[in-house]
Amino acid sequence: MARLSYIDDAAKKSVKELAERISAQRNGNLPNLFRMLLHSPNVAAGWFDFLSSIRKESILDGRTREFVIIYVAMLLRADYPINDHIPIALKEGITQDEMDALESWHTSSLFDQRDKALLAYVEESSENVQVPDDVFEDLRRQYSDREVIEITVLIGAYHLVARFLEALQIDLEPS
Repeated sequence: MARLSYIDDAAKKSVKELAERISAQRNGNLPNLFRMLLHSPNVAAGWFDFLSSIRKESILDGRTREFVIIYVAMLLRADYPINDHIPIALKEGITQDEMDALESWHTSSLFDQRDKALLAYVEESSENVQVPDDVFEDLRRQYSDREVIEITVLIGAYHLVARFLEALQIDLEPS
């Protein structure tokens, strides 16, 4: 159960335009994450615009994007983004077998060099912050400069997402 109340329909009237803009991009739904963020409309608007640009306006392919999001969430033990993004990941071509093997990617034959370079970078950046040169160079061989920038920002953004969701114990969306 969430540690703070969600914005209810009566309170949403004060942020109606923003709530409608968010809902429009979310198939008519206002996720619990945003029902919480709407307590601070300016933060909610900035969050929405920032995360939307990272997810929808980058050049990263869907497979890369979803591997980053889900692996960050796994490393931070944040169920909400995992629950939210597994269906998206499957639509982006990540297989269920790959999802099941993600925690043991180091030894799995399901992941190619590109995947492994990405996952190593996510892991080092998440667990140690400072990324060793060899891990960075492996990533750099697989991705363009712009992609490296966008991957790095995506990792950081989903650290923010996971920390917000977990600190406030925001409830999972119904399946």
